[in-house]
Amino acid sequence: MQDSGITAVAHAIQLSVAPVFLLSGIAAILAVMTNRLSRIIDRARALETQLPSLAPEATRPLHGELATLSRRAKLISGSIALCTTTALLVCAVIVTGFLGVVFPRIDIAVPVALLFVTAMVTFFAGLVLFLREIFVATANLRIGPH
Repeated sequence: MQDSGITAVAHAIQLSVAPVFLLSGIAAILAVMTNRLSRIIDRARALETQLPSLAPEATRPLHGELATLSRRAKLISGSIALCTTTALLVCAVIVTGFLGVVFPRIDIAVPVALLFVTAMVTFFAGLVLFLREIFVATANLRIGPH
């Protein structure tokens, strides 16, 4: 009886390896996104410190850039929230898998499937927002003298 319990836990650990690798990938993407958000915030702060020293007519371009940075920050923040939700859902998949081992009478197939599909939907949405932020950033890119 003890061996079958250990075997079941070992099997649950084996099944959780793929979601753990998925978590690693999500963590890497989140690191990229938080770095982008930090750069957006730093740029906005730098521009805001320039505003008081400029003549009112010279602030228009800066206000436009600040508006773009605000839009980018909102997009990337939404993307971070969705990808973090994805990571939490993947964790819930792992926990539910282990609960199925501890309580073998409970059928966890449907909850695991629903959690995983929901995780993929939130990941998809997060990546779409991330891509949109990249489009906004590159559309407003200025290289060279202005």
